[in-house]
Amino acid sequence: MKKLSTILGIFLILTLFLTTIVLAAEGDASAAPVEPPKIDTGDTTFVLISAALVMLMTPGLALFYGGMVRTKNVLSIIMQSFICLGVISIQWVLWGYSLAFGPDINHLLGSLDWIGLSGVGTDPNPDYAATIPQLAFMMFQGVFAIITPAIISGSVAGRVKFPAFVAFVLLWATLVYDPVAHWVWGVGGWLREYGVLDFAGGTVVHIISGVSGLVFALMVGKRKGYGSEVMAPHHLPMTVLGAALLWFGWFGFNAGSALGASGLAAVAFVTTHVAAAAATVSWIVAEWLYHGKPTLLGAASGCIAGLVAITPAAGFVTVPSAIIMGLGGGVICFFAVAIAKNKLGYDDSLDAFGVHGVGGTFGAIATGFFATTAVNPAGADGLFYGNAAQVLKQLAGVGTSWIFAAVMTFLIVKAIGLVMQIKADDEQQIQGMDITEHGERGYAYQDLMTGSPLNIPVTSISSNQVTVKETTLA
Repeated sequence: MKKLSTILGIFLILTLFLTTIVLAAEGDASAAPVEPPKIDTGDTTFVLISAALVMLMTPGLALFYGGMVRTKNVLSIIMQSFICLGVISIQWVLWGYSLAFGPDINHLLGSLDWIGLSGVGTDPNPDYAATIPQLAFMMFQGVFAIITPAIISGSVAGRVKFPAFVAFVLLWATLVYDPVAHWVWGVGGWLREYGVLDFAGGTVVHIISGVSGLVFALMVGKRKGYGSEVMAPHHLPMTVLGAALLWFGWFGFNAGSALGASGLAAVAFVTTHVAAAAATVSWIVAEWLYHGKPTLLGAASGCIAGLVAITPAAGFVTVPSAIIMGLGGGVICFFAVAIAKNKLGYDDSLDAFGVHGVGGTFGAIATGFFATTAVNPAGADGLFYGNAAQVLKQLAGVGTSWIFAAVMTFLIVKAIGLVMQIKADDEQQIQGMDITEHGERGYAYQDLMTGSPLNIPVTSISSNQVTVKETTLA
């Protein structure tokens, strides 16, 4: 009864809060111009479809990660992605979008002028996209904000309690993602003003999520049994399905960042595809040479590495350059995952840092070499087109993002640890996060290699009676 009263009280407070915001937004909407600027229906359709594709990437990420964990943690890791669709969607509408893209404050953050989407409606905002409704732009950017903290879950899979994870993503989105998004993409943001290029989120999405994932993993420590127990993926077909959905959705991610149905969108579409294809091949070749066998998990990981690497450059580089970046991204991420992680001994469960952190860093720096205004006049030439200074700008963006993400993640995790338990204890990890956190199992019968302790009814053939045998599986 006490828990019910607490829940009802929270919902009442939230309802009153939301009502105030909605009324304020409606009051501002009444003062909007009577005749809005002309909207291009083709551009609007393209951006809305792109937003839907990017939204699909979060469930795709859930499946990609879900297949790589042990059976007893499959629902937990999927839930950590799925909850971001709920929590961050609301956060983005209420204050996240305003912090990221609202009127600039000292080149560091957007103001709260657009809180609760106050003043954000169907009229375009020419500062960001002059041919589509601002609501469409808001939603397109919102699905980026959703998937970014979900990526972090891959670094700490199998050991972080659900309430702590929810608190983390809410604080992290507000204190890390929103400010960095403003720096790089917001009008007046200091990295944007400095000239850092990031077409679709190499810095804003992949670097800060990968680095934050590594810091989070180091702070909570390793999974119980890490290095001594079998922790093989339990369902590779699920992982490959997730990778395919991510590849498919990434066309919206990168091509959609052109914010219109244009030639630039076509360039970003093609560079995205060829980079993913090249990295799939280069990861497999590197793995084949190093381990003696090409694996399906390697192919799936390779395509994601290529997609991450090309993301900051998709609308700034030529197709041949994208192939080179994909080849390099596949090899570099393979060595980060297969060699560097083992030598350094950290437990980045599903290699969020090795693929997103390392791949995003490589892609952001490589953009400084391969970018050309022949592809995008609004961008800049890179080193190979006579502008060595662009490499330094990209390095400044990378270094700043690394430091800010690492420091803020450390502070957020420390703060959460003061008020709640973050890491599941040993017994909870043995039982599995699905049962201990959610009271569910992903499968009726758990896999003997990767399942959790489970009482399985077994019918005796001789006596036709049901007996119960208990398995104690790690």
